[in-house]
Amino acid sequence: MIRLMLNDEHWSKFKDIMLQNGIYDKPNLRIVVEGILYRMRVGCPWRDLPECFGNWNSVYKQFNRWSAAGKIMNFFKMMVQDPDLEWGFIDGSIVRSHQHSAGAPGNEDQGIGISCGGNSTKIHMVVESCGFPIEFDITGGEVHDSKKAPDLIEKMPVTEFTIADKGYDSEELRKQIMEKGSIPVIPRKSNSKIGNTTMDWCLYKYRHLVENLFARIKHFRAIATRYDKLKRNFAAMISMACAYLWLPL
Repeated sequence: MIRLMLNDEHWSKFKDIMLQNGIYDKPNLRIVVEGILYRMRVGCPWRDLPECFGNWNSVYKQFNRWSAAGKIMNFFKMMVQDPDLEWGFIDGSIVRSHQHSAGAPGNEDQGIGISCGGNSTKIHMVVESCGFPIEFDITGGEVHDSKKAPDLIEKMPVTEFTIADKGYDSEELRKQIMEKGSIPVIPRKSNSKIGNTTMDWCLYKYRHLVENLFARIKHFRAIATRYDKLKRNFAAMISMACAYLWLPL
């Protein structure tokens, strides 16, 4: 018997959100969603989905249609209800891109960076006070955290404090954060002339919450290693993982 991920309570909640996004309530809808979650968890090729989920091509095409329409991202956004916005954590984490993720048609940027370490993708994440995701973005693995930070800060909701590591040490970022009405808690680098005399190190220690979040979503093997050729499909898979984490709340 294949291990499934949704109990009846969680499925009822997830189904309501799907129906609000225009998903047709077909008799096999639940098993299709379980097939997508199974692939997310084990990281297998779509062709290797067990037969109990139906035809693998039908499951993939359904996932691809929802991804192209932005519906899976909407599932995640609608799951984020009443987040604790006292603290906001931002960070990035690199995942290796499998060789099968290369070769997408067209010239569109698919968020795969090429370096001496091989192909990789970086997930830029915003996490609220309780350690749950509220926003994310994807770039190539070679993109520095501070380069993507302005876009991420612009999209994130206003929090009382915005906490990040030394990779985000930039006066421009601090100014952007303060203009949004938040207090930046970002340590300066060791060669800084200003220093860290005003740094709230006690609050900074809670930054482990965003690291814990990355550890949780990387339990899902289709996220710990990128297999999807298309950036939007990999983003949709991350959205499914984030939505799944919000389900019990």
